[in-house]
Amino acid sequence: MGGKEMKKLENRVAVITGGNRGIGKGIAVEFAKQGANVAISYHRNSAAAAETIAECEKYGVKAIAVQANVGNSADVRRMADTVEKEFGFVDILVNNAGTIGLEVTMEDMEEAEWDRVVNTDLKGVFLNCKYFIPLIKARTDGTVGKIINISSELSKKGRECYGHYAASKGGINSLTMCLALELAPEINVNIVAPGPVETDMILADMEAEWVEKEKNIPLRRLGTVEEIAAAALLLASDDGNFFCGQFVSPNGGAVFF
Repeated sequence: MGGKEMKKLENRVAVITGGNRGIGKGIAVEFAKQGANVAISYHRNSAAAAETIAECEKYGVKAIAVQANVGNSADVRRMADTVEKEFGFVDILVNNAGTIGLEVTMEDMEEAEWDRVVNTDLKGVFLNCKYFIPLIKARTDGTVGKIINISSELSKKGRECYGHYAASKGGINSLTMCLALELAPEINVNIVAPGPVETDMILADMEAEWVEKEKNIPLRRLGTVEEIAAAALLLASDDGNFFCGQFVSPNGGAVFF
């Protein structure tokens, strides 16, 4: 009879990198709605981070924001130290922070641009796993720890002039497979690889013609942040305890395997 329904992430601690906007914000808010205490990282936009924290706190959870460049070891170590001080442990790590990079051919790409994208998108996943895995292992409640790495459909199908981005996301896929084998059964590691999604970054940075071209997929529309957050919630919750090393791709039919 009518007791209070248990939320899917009640009292768990989730870290979401790049949680101040777009998909990261959507995941942070959805996790908070499901009872998780959350820590987000942001690179520069402190105002957006504050907005995300305020939205999370509406659900009665503890939420903090930490400034960090995910490609910088000292920053990530400091973020992990802050999270440990505030929460003591971590249940869920979502490696979301990333940049799509400039649209440029390989022959015209500057080495600095390649390094910038790979440093954020791939090295950032390595560093956050390195420093947060010990905090996930510090849990004592017997639940399964979770790492969710945000990849992309482009890691499978590629795209001209985005070799740096697609290669970084492909690296995330391989790293995820290795970590899944390395950390199971204590920690489940999986991928969420969105197709084209309607985020502020896409709408602000891409021309309208490009956005319309992205809709040329079987479902004839862009995905929503909420739909990607739902996939992350599945993997983060006990509903996803039998997922290990999986490539979950809400992509509207943009990629068929």
